[in-house]
Amino acid sequence: MDDVTIDSVFQGRLRVKQGRSGYRFSIEAVILAHFAGPLTTEKILDLGTGCGIIPLILCHRHERISIHGVEIQPELARIAAENIRDNGLRDRIRIHCHDMKQVTGELISGPADLVICNPPFHQVVSGRLNPNSQRAIARHEIEVTLSELVETAARMLCDGGRFLTVFPVGRMTDMLFEMRRNGMEPKTLRMVHPKENGPAKLFLAEGKKGGQPGMAVAPPFALYRAAGGYTDEAAALFLP
Repeated sequence: MDDVTIDSVFQGRLRVKQGRSGYRFSIEAVILAHFAGPLTTEKILDLGTGCGIIPLILCHRHERISIHGVEIQPELARIAAENIRDNGLRDRIRIHCHDMKQVTGELISGPADLVICNPPFHQVVSGRLNPNSQRAIARHEIEVTLSELVETAARMLCDGGRFLTVFPVGRMTDMLFEMRRNGMEPKTLRMVHPKENGPAKLFLAEGKKGGQPGMAVAPPFALYRAAGGYTDEAAALFLP
């Protein structure tokens, strides 16, 4: 087993175990959880949950939701389950070590209201594969392609349910095409800029299963000010 680190989130309110040399969560997961917005009693499915960071954040922020996390890599699924246990959230979050392509509604006792995913960003033909297999699978379409991922999200959603994701700007056309092809109408886009005066590198997208055509573009999200330091909205990501 890899050595692990214990990282604090929300000023110590959450403690997250991660492999020291394997896949580690990034700021994209924190931004995506923030983008989910106010949640009430929704049933949520997190595809490719990794160490469980998105379920942990969402349950910390929203008191009445329940979440299922699916992770194909056994070691990551084990770490995620330990994180859920150690943060006292076993009654609200369940981790399944499963290939998302084989997931059915029976696994989560019915369709989800929200499917959320921080997916692999890179096609296998692009870029250099990380020699660490955990990181390679998390970053490249090795175990699941974009088409398979979006098909899974659509299949697991109830009618009118939402799909939320974050993806590189250079692959925006791919994502929006797959969403519409699988019956999820893109409804909201938000561009993510590393610096407030620089180009966008990522985008956040929300699709609605069975939704009518029509998409809104939200104000841009910037991580850092031009002069340095987090923007006010980015700093709020880390508040308890």
